[in-house]
Amino acid sequence: MDRVFGTQPDPDEWLVIVAAAVALIAVVPHRVWRLTRNAVTIAHEGGHGLTALFTGRRLDGIRLHSDTSGLTVSRGKPSGLGMILTAAAGYSAPPLLGLGGAWLLAADHITLFLWAACVLLLAMLVMIRNAYGALTVIVTGAAFVLISWLTSAQVQAAFAYTAVWFLLVGGVRPAFELQRKRRHGHAGDSDADQLGRLTHVPPAMWLLLFHVVSLCSLIGGGRWLLGL
Repeated sequence: MDRVFGTQPDPDEWLVIVAAAVALIAVVPHRVWRLTRNAVTIAHEGGHGLTALFTGRRLDGIRLHSDTSGLTVSRGKPSGLGMILTAAAGYSAPPLLGLGGAWLLAADHITLFLWAACVLLLAMLVMIRNAYGALTVIVTGAAFVLISWLTSAQVQAAFAYTAVWFLLVGGVRPAFELQRKRRHGHAGDSDADQLGRLTHVPPAMWLLLFHVVSLCSLIGGGRWLLGL
């Protein structure tokens, strides 16, 4: 417990910069993004599921698909604040998780970040309802467990900073992808469109909100990680 809740030494500045570069390599190239986007989908659907539970809805299950899409099914009132927050949580979850992780790392709680990620992944695994989704979450969780148990403090810091940079940078791209799909008429049932029907606020305004959350999280989290 002392190790989990205690503090760890700050990594070298070059390590933080290299971690940011690795995150960019994992997000920017399209072929790489097709694989790494699975991790963002885990956070996206986890955001839907966690918010559904917190707002009193009944979570029936989560599915993750090999095309990096996902589906979270919950029961409750088909409208109202709970449904709105649940629908809005998906695109907001990855960058906000990255922002929270950046805050922990800036406070030198590297091990706590790794174990918090393990707990969240375990909680999500309970609600997964398909084999591919279970495999994806298990592999991701195993990486966090093995790194936190078997590696040195320097390796743990490198992994944690890379993961947080990835959430911050990777949290920006999905909103732009959704914007492009909507422009071509291929996302008529997206989160933004569902929110538009629920609130009578144009989907473009919800899309703008997703952009604001992700970009502000990247700027704020990046400043914390860089010690600015």
